[in-house]
Amino acid sequence: MLLDRRIVAVLPAYNAALTIQRTVEAIPPGIVDEIILVDDFSKDDTIAVAQALGLTVVAHDRNLGYGGNQKTCYTEALKRGADIVVMLHPDYQYNPKLLPALAMLVASGEFDIALGSRIIGSRRPMEGGMPLWKYIANRFLTAVENLLLGTKLSEYHTGYRAFSRACLEQLPWQENSNDFVFDNQMLAQAIRKGFRIGEISCPASYFKEASSINFVRSVQYGIGCLKTAWQYRKSG
Repeated sequence: MLLDRRIVAVLPAYNAALTIQRTVEAIPPGIVDEIILVDDFSKDDTIAVAQALGLTVVAHDRNLGYGGNQKTCYTEALKRGADIVVMLHPDYQYNPKLLPALAMLVASGEFDIALGSRIIGSRRPMEGGMPLWKYIANRFLTAVENLLLGTKLSEYHTGYRAFSRACLEQLPWQENSNDFVFDNQMLAQAIRKGFRIGEISCPASYFKEASSINFVRSVQYGIGCLKTAWQYRKSG
């Protein structure tokens, strides 16, 4: 237990049977008190693999989408007494070994939210396989969002995040989209409410089994991000 805080890792899963074990086994031992996997009506053996690993499994009876999955993740983590909740994708795209660092940023009391950024650090995102068009889109969207929201984050689009309990209890994330823009809405809400956000460098890996949205969905996501930034823009 980190600094006497109950750390719960939540894994929003959809067809992740091939990568769950690799992800879970890479989490440093003695840090996480419980791992909750929320299955969003997968068509593969995600649930069976997660149960075999001894994870707490919550299964949707229909597909609710990425944002809908996270809503269940945070609801279940808070219900189980989490002081700090770390969201980690079970596709091994983000390095599970960095989970303690994310949790520590929040446990220190200096930050309410911690992000694993693919942008900061000496390793360029393309070295991990990020398509160039995604990198360019990331930089453009982040620049616009920083301008409108009055912040200086390195990126808003990482799926590796840690939250304090107080933060999750105060943000209206239940009202957010069930789609991918949920992540962006949550950060915009946190910035509006004055929560402190820290970042660490987290190189990501892109490979066949790692989840990734296609170009059309990415365009829809980008438009949603711009709308969110405008909605929550800093006034004055």
